[in-house]
Amino acid sequence: MNSQYPNSSFPVSGSQLKPKGKIVLAIALIIFVLLFFGATGFGFWAFGERNDYKNNVDKKISEATNKAVDASKAVQEKDFAEREKSPFKKYEGPEKYGSVIIKYPKTWSVYVDESGDTNAPLSGYFNPGYVPGVQSETSTYALRLEVTDEQYDEVLKQYDEATQTGDVKVTPIKADNVKNVTGVRVDGQLAENKRGSVVIFPLRDKTLKLTVESEKFVNDFNEIILKNMSFSP
Repeated sequence: MNSQYPNSSFPVSGSQLKPKGKIVLAIALIIFVLLFFGATGFGFWAFGERNDYKNNVDKKISEATNKAVDASKAVQEKDFAEREKSPFKKYEGPEKYGSVIIKYPKTWSVYVDESGDTNAPLSGYFNPGYVPGVQSETSTYALRLEVTDEQYDEVLKQYDEATQTGDVKVTPIKADNVKNVTGVRVDGQLAENKRGSVVIFPLRDKTLKLTVESEKFVNDFNEIILKNMSFSP
């Protein structure tokens, strides 16, 4: 059978390729434009950063140096403050109130009332530098020492509500330097504006309380006060 097109295919004219070629060209042009603007934008940004660094290099070096100096100074001041705490001073209370011994940093001051005129026959206040007014309810101390006439169980009950609300956490604690004596430690929100820790031990017919009323003194409380304190049960 005769056929006009022996290869059974139709010739394709240049006009039939034209629309497809225009699409490819348009896509290529769009990609080129995007790359061009992207490269141009990056160039402007890099140029600006270079000029900023060039114009402000001295300022940047000065700021970095000042930060390094301040950081080093802070470390040195902290180390100096820690060294200044030694050798520790010692307070020893009356035998009738358990011969409580407290060792504390020599940079702290102390005021102790041993008169026994209140329900806390022994009451001590320790603080760096000077002791704030002991009659003030808003004063915060690095350490409070109390030997109270209240029974141990009664003192513990005072923290029941705060324990239930989660304001404080109560855990058992042993006295490092007193054998066979176990008390409790209370950590958390002790009062409206006081967050710290309290350690409570039974002491004969009384109760011994050691309180740090600010979290910034908790490390001293742990490492100096508790590790060195003792009493006669």
